[in-house]
Amino acid sequence: MRKFYSSFKVMGLFCFVRCIIGPRLFRINSVDGKEGRIYDPNVIEAWSDYIIKSLTLAWSIGVYSSPAVAAILYRKGYFTIDGISSLGRLVCIAGVTLLGTIFFRGLGRYMNYDYITFLNVLESEKININKVVKTGLKRYDFEFHDWPVSFRWNDVEGDNGKPPVYVEKTSSRTSIFMTLGAIPCEILSYIAIHTFGRRLIYPGTVKLLQAAVGPMLIQGRAKLIEQHGAERFKLITRDGNAIDSVFVDRRSKKEYPNRKTLVICCEGNAGFYEYGAMGTPLEAGYSVLGWNHPGFGGSTGVPFPSQETNAIDVVIQLAIHRLGFKPENILIHAWSIGGFPASWAAMNYPDIKGLILDATFDDILPLAKSRMPPSWGPLVGRTIRNYMNLNNAEQVIRYPGPFLLIRRVRDEMICTNESSPLQTNRGNDLLSKVLQYRYPKLITTETRWALEASLTLDKDSLLTLWQQYEVDEDICAATVRSYVEEKSVSFPMSIGEGMTTEQKLQLMFYLVQKHMVDFDSTHCTPLPVEFFQQPWNPKSLLTHSESSDDHEIIKE
Repeated sequence: MRKFYSSFKVMGLFCFVRCIIGPRLFRINSVDGKEGRIYDPNVIEAWSDYIIKSLTLAWSIGVYSSPAVAAILYRKGYFTIDGISSLGRLVCIAGVTLLGTIFFRGLGRYMNYDYITFLNVLESEKININKVVKTGLKRYDFEFHDWPVSFRWNDVEGDNGKPPVYVEKTSSRTSIFMTLGAIPCEILSYIAIHTFGRRLIYPGTVKLLQAAVGPMLIQGRAKLIEQHGAERFKLITRDGNAIDSVFVDRRSKKEYPNRKTLVICCEGNAGFYEYGAMGTPLEAGYSVLGWNHPGFGGSTGVPFPSQETNAIDVVIQLAIHRLGFKPENILIHAWSIGGFPASWAAMNYPDIKGLILDATFDDILPLAKSRMPPSWGPLVGRTIRNYMNLNNAEQVIRYPGPFLLIRRVRDEMICTNESSPLQTNRGNDLLSKVLQYRYPKLITTETRWALEASLTLDKDSLLTLWQQYEVDEDICAATVRSYVEEKSVSFPMSIGEGMTTEQKLQLMFYLVQKHMVDFDSTHCTPLPVEFFQQPWNPKSLLTHSESSDDHEIIKE
């Protein structure tokens, strides 16, 4: 009896410690017919959590406003021995208060049956050697840092694969004197990108913003799990980041015609999979895999290019090696700045079914310069090229597969002049660069003006241009079909050799239409399902007519 009592005390102590250091529990989801609800903490836990959140928020505000706070403290005379001692006492009091509050929060959790039940499920899942999350843990939504690891970048045994492909930076030779003279600029660039710079580019990493949208994220995850049967995964990247991802599998549901195709979604600079780009392919009936950028939501890290590419790489490895999708059954869909990891993935996985870019730019540098004072131009250029070189066009032209650009006609974010959003939309430059690479015999010095003009015209003016040059879609399709039959599909194509200028223009206008869809909207409007379509593939002309299902807009 004494031995049993001693064992009970040890188990009780262990449980209490786990309650102190355990994750926050947000929601108990509806799984297997059980009712879903927000987790209801008792009074002790609720007040303790409120104090901890308040202290954390105050710390975050202090960090962001540290220059102003330091100036105020200096004026108040706190930068003296007595002032520093006073500040030290305040810090000690805050620290003791925080530790005491954490202790009482653990006590409140220890007295809550729901939390104890959750802890037992979590502990059993952490020793699950098969790394398959069971229904028990799917029922709970909690802080992601305690979620069991589902897949690691090196989990694929015996598959070293080919090394990742990257676009090399262009380097210019400089003398040692120029290098030394550039050191102050290098220091400024480093400080700028690691303070306000990356937060301006990726505002979704700002903790204050994440705290504000936190309830929406919880609600979004609950909807994905409860209504769509989603499964959540924790992925470990090559550089050690943990990536929060979610998968909706529809392969066994025959009511969805597109169920066997997986759409991998890449979100924007303030987007999360909980309420972002996943909604459109879900409505269209696809299987969908979403993930959050490093530093977004539950994902750790910072969204610098190297961490972004490692993140999308492990996501695709999960899709292929754990979820069982072949590359030719995978579509990559990106919105806005998500075009960077999406285009990198397409470049490295050229056998995928297609790449769909919505409201995406060719290069972030012109956009960054347009939003900064002109005098900052050299600093902005150096900072972007060294730390945030999101040059999507260079990656897209290295992808040989089907590609579609969805352009927002009134996009106020990826234009360099808000008074003329269509004419200065950087999506125009992206499509222009891709088409010039893929069809160099069509887009020459004689025809480039027409390409640029067609990308800046509204719908009515473009129709007039088509009529002026008597563009016949059937003849253009037959021309492309004949070329593909003779020489197959490989880029750059030599199609256009021996054609007259008028014939080149007709075919060029036809190809612009096949690679781009216009959506009369601003940047942040959710994409309607009628605009989500599989990219046009010239190979389909060999076996399908222009009216086949492969070219129609895919609806639910």
